[in-house]
Amino acid sequence: MQFLIIIVLLLGVMWVLIIRPQKRRQLQQAQLLSTVAEGDEILTAGGIYGTVREVEEDSLLVEIAPGTNVRFARRAIAGKVEPDEPDEPDETDEAPDDGETEPAEEQEQASVEPNRR
Repeated sequence: MQFLIIIVLLLGVMWVLIIRPQKRRQLQQAQLLSTVAEGDEILTAGGIYGTVREVEEDSLLVEIAPGTNVRFARRAIAGKVEPDEPDEPDETDEAPDDGETEPAEEQEQASVEPNRR
């Protein structure tokens, strides 16, 4: 009886740790493939970036370079590439321009000078 309980517990743990996450990933991949549209930038499973130019039932025509179009199977799409938002410079990123700080090279030379004597 104890052996049966251990097997049932192991099967339950295996379902929670392996099967459920795999099904969730498959659902996300299917959702991604169904939402691919013309103009989307994608990444293929082979590591090629491109822009979708034509969508067919089981394949996509992808432009990987200006004037170079390649046909990919839908299942070869690994993901969509979201456009990067331009970074806004923070006030803390800018160095003060009051003339009190020395450039890095001058600071390095100043710290090396006294050691040469």
